[in-house]
Amino acid sequence: MRRAASDVGGTFTDLVLQDSGTGHVTIAKVLSTSPDPSTGAISGFEALVAAAGVEAGSIDYLAHASTVASNLVIERSGPRTALLTTEGFRDVLHLQRQKRAVSHDLFYDKPDPLVARRDILELPERIAADGSVLVALDEQRTADLIVEIVDRGIESVAVVLLHAYVNPDHEHRVREIAGDVAPELLVSLSSDVSPKWREYERSSTTVINAYVKPRVSRYLDGMQASLGNLGVSRPLHVMQCSGGLATVEALKRHPVTLVESGPAAGALMAGIIGRASGRDRIIAFDMGGTTAKVSILQGGEPQMVEDFEVAPTTKLRPGSGLPITTPAVDLIEVGTGGGSIAHLELGVLAVGPESAGAAPGPACYGYGGDAPTVTDANLVLGYLDADYFLGGDLVLDTDAARRVIQRDICDRLGLSLEEGAYAIHAVANARMANAMRAMTIQRGFDPRDFGVVAFGGAGPAHAVSIATELGSREIVVPTNAGVISAMGLLFAPVKFEFVRTLVTRLETGSLERMNEVFAELEERGAAGLAEADAGAGTSFVRNALMRYVGQGYEVAIGMPAGRLATADVDATRTRFLETYERLYGYAEPHGDLEIVDYRVTASAPPVPFELPRIGRDEASGDAAVGSRECYFGDIGFVESTVWDRYRLRGGMSVGGPAIVQERESTTVVPPGAVAVVDEWQNLVVSVGTTP
Repeated sequence: MRRAASDVGGTFTDLVLQDSGTGHVTIAKVLSTSPDPSTGAISGFEALVAAAGVEAGSIDYLAHASTVASNLVIERSGPRTALLTTEGFRDVLHLQRQKRAVSHDLFYDKPDPLVARRDILELPERIAADGSVLVALDEQRTADLIVEIVDRGIESVAVVLLHAYVNPDHEHRVREIAGDVAPELLVSLSSDVSPKWREYERSSTTVINAYVKPRVSRYLDGMQASLGNLGVSRPLHVMQCSGGLATVEALKRHPVTLVESGPAAGALMAGIIGRASGRDRIIAFDMGGTTAKVSILQGGEPQMVEDFEVAPTTKLRPGSGLPITTPAVDLIEVGTGGGSIAHLELGVLAVGPESAGAAPGPACYGYGGDAPTVTDANLVLGYLDADYFLGGDLVLDTDAARRVIQRDICDRLGLSLEEGAYAIHAVANARMANAMRAMTIQRGFDPRDFGVVAFGGAGPAHAVSIATELGSREIVVPTNAGVISAMGLLFAPVKFEFVRTLVTRLETGSLERMNEVFAELEERGAAGLAEADAGAGTSFVRNALMRYVGQGYEVAIGMPAGRLATADVDATRTRFLETYERLYGYAEPHGDLEIVDYRVTASAPPVPFELPRIGRDEASGDAAVGSRECYFGDIGFVESTVWDRYRLRGGMSVGGPAIVQERESTTVVPPGAVAVVDEWQNLVVSVGTTP
């Protein structure tokens, strides 16, 4: 069986193909294309199958992840979108929450909604919090407003009616009317996209879904059509932010789950690597060309969140982005990648979040970039081989990198060329170290208890310095580190998350209602798995988001399968008290409890995967292929051995300072560190030891 995957990033598109019979893996890395990233993905796929020596039609399974939805929101480049809401609630998107992300900044502005106020239209209707109808839907007014939306040239509308998560009848009727009046109009209902309470968060999620739906739908349809033209007959599966794959049709209905899908695949693969090599507590560090992502894994599984934010206006500040209420892999993303532009802010060096991207790219790419980037700095410092970038497919222009760093940074700060380049490298490291602190220390984790799995095209060049600063003494760089997120797509399960708000007191009298809601969600999950042709062995995992009556937020509690009985109510109370005390140090044993949200995760069996082992005699030739001077801060330039990763054998040691090169990434082993090749082909870097 041949399985292929493609992961479209802001700068590069990564592709992998695995023959499960032989275990052989073929990889490719090409520059991403803008404005249509599918162009680069398809050309990369053609290069991938050519390199593997197979026909495109022989691919049995194809998975894909893309930044297309995230970029539409971040760049605000989506089409004009409308919002239909209950009369009197027009300004929910603008009012947002009273809490500010930065309370002391008098000039801080909340993020602007994706829908202009003139395109937020009110429907005469009203449903109460218990689901009863207070004001019937005005169907004629609904039809008139839909005609008005179409006349404005709008192709997608979000429908968010008050308390639709309890009673969705009015929203369903709006969709029916839209189908009659304007069948070409794309409609996103909050009762489908985010059937949860909290009006602003539900509105934001549904609006984002509507905002990205037209472009994502055309993108996915185009991808499938192009693959079909190449002879691929199998359906395309697409990664979601929850770490599970879904069908194209499912993603076209709920494209909001495509936001942050690529990073989720990387975290998933980091967990596989950690479990296979006996490491249960992992910090996954993924640095690509545009951004760096950090996530936490325990027991090989990534931490999950019930909601997250996209396009924050203030980095690492909760509440500064647009909320999305869908379960997702918990990660922090910062605008620091190989293409991040270095510049001065009030005379102080800053790196990112602006990126040179794939076009024009860093100055050293030779495609017209004229601003200093992290990649330019790493080249000047000697960390990168100008003739072996992407295995020699892209020859870097060292003179161009020197010129822009000297002009824009060194001359303005009075630094030598090497000092300026190292300052860029160090500032980038500091930004990413702050992201690691936010993901660990600020959430009660000690980074010294975790190993770091570093990947992405740029991650291994920075990981050792960053991890050392946080006290983590073991850094694992997997083989093919530059395409690990694409590798994760190969082994991700088909998975769907279904959530619904229904406030229910935890008591025996509520058992019937609890059973009804879980059965309803599992039925939806079974339908999604059947659409994806998931096959046998599917599973359903239940969670109840619970709290003490009167509190504002909830904790997730696992619930048993099958029909719930009285004993399950008592067991659920016990689990809640244990969890609450662990999280907050105290639990009130006699307090009244309630379930707010019901959640069911429906998934197919994960694809079996075992890291290939490497023997001590499976590589040939001298792995040390030369040396060059590399710059390491206060030490200055040091002659550093250059190693060919493909010639390293199990058990070999590489003492710093050293550079370990492979086609898609470069690992920097600084002075005082040592890297050892383990039996799973990982490069394990330890700090404070000697070979």
